[in-house]
Amino acid sequence: MERPHLITFPKLGESSIGYISVTEAESQVPFTINRVFWTYYTPESIVRGRHAHYQTEQVLVAVTGRIIITTEEPDGTIQVFNLESPNEGVYIPPNCWHTMQYSHTAVQLVFASTKYNESDYIRSYDDFKKYYTT
Repeated sequence: MERPHLITFPKLGESSIGYISVTEAESQVPFTINRVFWTYYTPESIVRGRHAHYQTEQVLVAVTGRIIITTEEPDGTIQVFNLESPNEGVYIPPNCWHTMQYSHTAVQLVFASTKYNESDYIRSYDDFKKYYTT
């Protein structure tokens, strides 16, 4: 199983003209992208995520602002990622509990390997722990 890790996207351009970052299917993003969504205007006091997926892989990008992502793997390994650069993302594998906390100006872009399916979500932390420790 792949572990959560930082992905650096190409940063093309220069400060006098601006930058562009790009990815193509299965290059920096290690899966075929089937869904893209974004979150924004999340109050700083709110922690989002609080779930894992049975099958879905994701890459989370802070297009603007700051996002603190905390991951927990089934073996209990916890990592914290601070995203503040629009050319970096965090890979979230299946079966990985994750939470996100945002600066108010943060815009999070998410590339997902599957279309939305509620049955793919593990929404209870207790269920996540039971599922992987039995």
